[in-house]
Amino acid sequence: MQSRTWLIERISPGWVRAGRAIRVLGLLSAVLAMALGYSVAEETPAQTVDKGSFGVFIAGKRVATETFSVEQGSYGSSITSQFLTESGVEKAAQKSELELGPNGDLRSYQWTETSPGQAQAWVLPNHEFLTERFSKTPQDKMQEQPFLLPASISILDDYFLVQREVLAWRYLATNCRAEKGQISCPLNQVVPMGTLNAHSRLSVLVQLEYSGREKVSIRGAERELIRLNLKTEGGDWALWLDDQLKLERLLDLSSNTEVIRD
Repeated sequence: MQSRTWLIERISPGWVRAGRAIRVLGLLSAVLAMALGYSVAEETPAQTVDKGSFGVFIAGKRVATETFSVEQGSYGSSITSQFLTESGVEKAAQKSELELGPNGDLRSYQWTETSPGQAQAWVLPNHEFLTERFSKTPQDKMQEQPFLLPASISILDDYFLVQREVLAWRYLATNCRAEKGQISCPLNQVVPMGTLNAHSRLSVLVQLEYSGREKVSIRGAERELIRLNLKTEGGDWALWLDDQLKLERLLDLSSNTEVIRD
């Protein structure tokens, strides 16, 4: 499975790895919801906690769109996503489905490429560790690769921006608390987080830190948002979330690549 070079280098290198305020997945939802003063029923039908699309821009030009949905119920959580490049850009079309259990652990992850290739991959728990099955085409024999990683690892694939939102929720749920109706986190405290890039079949250790609240201009309108810094071997990114903990903007600090919620 080969990545499209322009996307790996310009959009996703090293990207890794709250009831009405966005709920964090599994046990994380209970942690954050309780911190924000909301109750979480032990058994609930599936609810959509976030849905929409992100636009990817390079030097101000839209080059791709990701459409996504996050649902949560007593069974756990489901994060689905479809990524598609715009007309005039090297064609790339992929989709993914991430299933998490009630405790937030990985139940399954499926990644499928429909253009330009037809590669596919599945990540499943195998006893105490993970196994990835993959092939370059549907006709090829499936290959397997074991990972000595726990099911609590975060999936952070190359193309799917919503997985960055889920990673941010996990960070906020485990490192922050509610204070006067707002999230309060240790300032500039770097937290390492383990992730698995299934597309590249690599485990990656990344770092997240809370940088406070910051005024940001999005489509000409100034907004005060929560800022997180994502540090990776491939580069550093800034993430901005609103008070409902929805990811609104991402920026590659070393290039003109920007991601904005539609």
